[in-house]
Amino acid sequence: LHKMGIKVAMITGDNESIARSVAEQLKIDSYFAEVKPEDKVNKIKELQKNGSIVAMVGDGVNDAPALTQSNVGIAIGAGTDVAVEAGQIVLIKNNPLDVVKIIELSKKTDSKMKQNLFWAAGYNIVAIPMAAGVFYGWGILLRPEWAAVLMSASSLIVVLNAFSLKLSS
Repeated sequence: LHKMGIKVAMITGDNESIARSVAEQLKIDSYFAEVKPEDKVNKIKELQKNGSIVAMVGDGVNDAPALTQSNVGIAIGAGTDVAVEAGQIVLIKNNPLDVVKIIELSKKTDSKMKQNLFWAAGYNIVAIPMAAGVFYGWGILLRPEWAAVLMSASSLIVVLNAFSLKLSS
C-alpha cells in the first residue's frame, strides 16, 4: 500500500504496547489503540474530517458501523454476516493482501471507463455530425451506411477494450 502512496492506519482494541509493536513491525503510518468497538466509527470520522478517504477492512460485528461509515467498506468473507452485509466489497479469501489487488483493479477499471467514454464521445462528436451533413459545406460527408458501420465498430472497440481488463488481471 505504501508503494501505491496510500497511508495505512490501524484501529484496534488491543492495548497500546501491542498496537505500537504491530504498527512498527508492519510500518503502519498511524494507529489507534484501546479503541472500544462502539468508538471505531468515530475514529473513521476523525480520519475523514482530516481529509482522508478511508477504506476500512473488518470482519466482525463491531466493525459493521465503521465499515458503513468508511468511504469504502471491505469485509473479510470469513467474517460475520453483519460485517459482510455492511461492506461494499467482500473479500472471498481470508487474505488481507487482496486489498492491494482490489485497489489495482479499481484503478484499471477507472482507466478503461475513461478510455471507453473518450472513444464513444469522440465517435458521437465527429461521426454523427459528419453523417448528418454538418461539414458538407467544407466537402466532408460521411455516408449514413458508413456511419452505421463505424458505430458498430465503435461499440465493438469499447467492448474489446473493457474485455482487455480481464486479460490484464
